[in-house]
Amino acid sequence: MGKVALITGITGQDGSYLAELLLSKGYAVHGLVRRAALEDPLHRMGRLAALGDRIQLHPASLESYPSVFKAISRLQPDECYHLAGQSFVSYSFEDEFSTLNANINGTHFVLSSIKEAAPQCRLYHAASSETFGKVKSTPQSEETPFHPRSAYGISKVAGFELTRNYREAYKLHASNGILYNHESPRRGFEFVTRKITRHAALIKHGLATELRLGNLDAKRDWGHARDYVEAMWLMLQQEQPDDYVIATGEMHSVREFCELAFDTAGLDYRKHVVIDPLFFRPAETEVLCGNPEKARRILGWRHKIGFAELVREMVTADLEDVALQLEPRRKIVNIPSAPHSIGAFVEPRIPSAAEKLAR
Repeated sequence: MGKVALITGITGQDGSYLAELLLSKGYAVHGLVRRAALEDPLHRMGRLAALGDRIQLHPASLESYPSVFKAISRLQPDECYHLAGQSFVSYSFEDEFSTLNANINGTHFVLSSIKEAAPQCRLYHAASSETFGKVKSTPQSEETPFHPRSAYGISKVAGFELTRNYREAYKLHASNGILYNHESPRRGFEFVTRKITRHAALIKHGLATELRLGNLDAKRDWGHARDYVEAMWLMLQQEQPDDYVIATGEMHSVREFCELAFDTAGLDYRKHVVIDPLFFRPAETEVLCGNPEKARRILGWRHKIGFAELVREMVTADLEDVALQLEPRRKIVNIPSAPHSIGAFVEPRIPSAAEKLAR
């Protein structure tokens, strides 16, 4: 019998790619999801539709220690991948309290539950490059001091330290992945990369005319989520737990992303992108570029999908999706089964043009 893996945040970009990877390796894959997701699977679990009944979902809230403890106690997972949390940095400026509460307490609940109910379980905690914030040096490594510049970054520093503390104090096999920006066609619409690729597709299909963005000169280290979930798995296969920077080591600006995305759609970004001060961060991070040397040396990991390939894949997927949404027909979608879920077949409503623009 294969290993049992538990994923928090399984409905997200990383969770869906990780579930696919683990299934390909013979794992029994379980996910913790909010009960609201089970009651509205079409809109909340679309990324898992292709997996059908190959995964099992369990209702739990990271705001409730008893629900997390109960799930971990019952499942006795061999590996737990803690990916859930409030991950949209801009939103953390608007609601610091919920970001800090969800990310810090949620991580603490998972760690404590494993310690008490399944101490043999190996844990992966999703840290973030946002912990570095006002960086002391570039590129950043595992030795670079933290200086977060947002509530999100602060919450991830707390999660990192909690994970390290449980590793050292209670001898849990607990590792932190300090992941730099990683994207894909499954990225949420609120993130700048998906906002760019979606609008390029909408403009190409005549459903929009402009895209409003903030700082085009902001630079990031962008990789593909499919590559990065492999690094998560590799960390839990090591004899000793540790912390790793996962990055490409390459820098690209938002302007470069726009230029390549619009070019893929056959458009000139300069004719459609409008700079809007509303989208500038109150406290911008410095140049975030990771040094993945340790991951390469110990894990044998390196990214396979380059920047240009990533952007083109995202734009192509959005062009196809927008075209499909415009077709006057309905689709049948398989939704993975879950405790208390009702029905496996649903009929999606096609969004209006106004709704598409709102995305």
